[in-house]
Amino acid sequence: MTYEEVLARLFSEQDEGYREFQRKLLKNEDIHIIGVRMPVLRRLAREWKGELENFLAFPDEWYEVTFLKFSLYALLPFDKFTARINEMVGLLDNWATTDGFHAKCIARNREEFLPYIRAFSCDGREFVERYALVSLLHDYVEEQYLPEIFAALERADGTKYYTGMGAAWLMAEVLVKYFDAGREYLKEGRLSPFVHNAAIRKATESFRLSKEQKEELKSFKKATKGGNF
Repeated sequence: MTYEEVLARLFSEQDEGYREFQRKLLKNEDIHIIGVRMPVLRRLAREWKGELENFLAFPDEWYEVTFLKFSLYALLPFDKFTARINEMVGLLDNWATTDGFHAKCIARNREEFLPYIRAFSCDGREFVERYALVSLLHDYVEEQYLPEIFAALERADGTKYYTGMGAAWLMAEVLVKYFDAGREYLKEGRLSPFVHNAAIRKATESFRLSKEQKEELKSFKKATKGGNF
């Protein structure tokens, strides 16, 4: 399969209304978007499962091509997945591709993947750090991994918006699943005000916490300039 054939197929699935909607979501004018809906991209990923090597050689000119590249790469067995993972995460440039890059092989090799997460969580690149946090969210929110999660939250640069929101999302999930441990960690004040308050906001939006738990979390909010998160 050639790059031109892939583009032709993608443009045949184009939804211009969705393209404009996604452009607003991604908030990055430098990303070229065709406008293919997610169910279609997932269907194409299944159809092109054997085309990974071709996709890895394709340029990253279009959001959908890169998204499919990551989707196909995520299907690899663990040893092959980790072989080029450093190169792959360097291509991440938006939250949607980052959050969608979830390899099932990690769940079966969590201890082996932790060194990668530790390195990525303090990488300095916004979406690489977000990838580390989202990986923890997908596969590690269990009591035994709470120390790893808290350490990653502190390593990541929460002053970067997408890193910070990834950290808040992860912390909120900890609060929902392990409220007591999450509450005690929050009370230590180790997170930036932005991440701290955003995590509380996300957690209190969950139906899985009681009214009393939500009110307690709200009492932990940190004051910020202008009162913003």
